[in-house]
Amino acid sequence: MDRRGFLGTLAGGLLARPFVARAQQTGNVYRVGLLTMGTITPENGMGMWDGFLDAMGQLGYVEGSNLVVRRAAVGGQSPERLPGLVAGLLQDGVDIIVTTSTRETQAAKRATATVPIVMTLSPDPVAQGLVASLAHPGGNVTGLTNLVPGSSQKYVELLKEVVPSALRFTVVARRPFAEIRRDLQVGAARLGVRLSFAEVEGADDIDRALAEAKKDGAGGIIVPLDVTTRLHRQHLAQVALRHHLPSIYWDREYAEAGGLMSYGFSLVEVGQRTAGFVDRILKGAKPSDLPVEQPTKFELVINLKTAKALGLTIPPSLLARADQVIE
Repeated sequence: MDRRGFLGTLAGGLLARPFVARAQQTGNVYRVGLLTMGTITPENGMGMWDGFLDAMGQLGYVEGSNLVVRRAAVGGQSPERLPGLVAGLLQDGVDIIVTTSTRETQAAKRATATVPIVMTLSPDPVAQGLVASLAHPGGNVTGLTNLVPGSSQKYVELLKEVVPSALRFTVVARRPFAEIRRDLQVGAARLGVRLSFAEVEGADDIDRALAEAKKDGAGGIIVPLDVTTRLHRQHLAQVALRHHLPSIYWDREYAEAGGLMSYGFSLVEVGQRTAGFVDRILKGAKPSDLPVEQPTKFELVINLKTAKALGLTIPPSLLARADQVIE
């Protein structure tokens, strides 16, 4: 993993060099930077990055041959590292920066207005000032948004199917995005469920938040899109089980780590589609002309081992809809 510390402000001329010129100067060896608040290591989940690199290979870009990949990951540490990591990528002369969520994309956009930025998991890029509109991004940012109106309501619906007697759920995340929060509240109101929100910054907060959720009578926990909880997903799943709290998460790797259920877009597909954006830009397309896309494939994963440990019976109709059942 290529990590850069704080490198200071780079000369304006370096930041302003057109990406096409850099690509040409490297003799058709393209340099792509991956920027994330999370990690890019096998033990912490690489579904999206694997999907991205596999798709890049199918498109003719082979790492170690005509593709150089620079990995810059905060690894769950302070977001104050982001400016230095971006500066390092720009100093390396990357042709494109691929980011995960909002903070990474904002940091990259602040650092350069010319190097293309392809985002992957930004919930509301228009409201967050990353693009002018989904159809016409403008500027140097495009990519994918996980903002699919109504999708977060499914967390409430699915968890309620498993624990129909529940009257209250606790939402656990560092800080739920406004659109996700609204979606959850709409779904809860429709089903007569009350929501409480527990903000967590790390593993210690998870223990406290779930203990309070159990004490307050929560019938389960909902974990929407969030880098912090993803870094601690195994611990989170274990604590939820210890407190006998049924849980639903935004990414299948939580369920694979012992969580009860997950429902969300396929990170592998996101990575594959991200490669399509990168390919088009390297071939001359302008980010400003490439509409922002939404996920099209959603997956439901159910962990029957965890259900058994919680003493729950998963409705057959729900099992029939699952894309994967862990037994």
